[in-house]
Amino acid sequence: MQEGYLFFSERLGFRLWKETDLKIYTELSSDPEVMRFFPQEFWLDERSAKLSISGFQKHYREYGFTYFAVDKLDTADFIGFIGVKTISYDAFFAPAVDIGWRLHKDFWGNGYATEGAKRTLAWFFENFDLDRIVSMTPEKNIPSENVMIKIGMNKIETFNHPLLVTEDPLSKHVLYEIKK
Repeated sequence: MQEGYLFFSERLGFRLWKETDLKIYTELSSDPEVMRFFPQEFWLDERSAKLSISGFQKHYREYGFTYFAVDKLDTADFIGFIGVKTISYDAFFAPAVDIGWRLHKDFWGNGYATEGAKRTLAWFFENFDLDRIVSMTPEKNIPSENVMIKIGMNKIETFNHPLLVTEDPLSKHVLYEIKK
């Protein structure tokens, strides 16, 4: 077992964030292809990416889980994040824990999001006394919705995201959940 990881899937290692992740995290979080289902104001420059990572670290210290940095084990490449995080805004489905992922496009199409999300769910339900996790994405984000289906989540409903104006073409979201 390699050191520095909190848990593993077959091909991925889940760990806390390091300073060396900032460059790649900034790159993937400002890439128009990766961020095509996020409004421009959610894209991250280096300063906001650094704040995002600090927020993930703080969340881990407070709750014991977060959106984890994920490495491809055979190469040790940092490929993005997969993890769980509490919903920090008012929504009809909150309080809740959200599972999410964002991977560098160089690693798309290999099943890493599905593999990592399945393992994250198992790890979370083994270690925390909560029985429900949600996930949401814009209706247009079929790849992420497909991951939700593949990991066993069930569609609950379609809604307008409370952080987006209704006129925003990305405001219409689908909400999925999975229970322990």
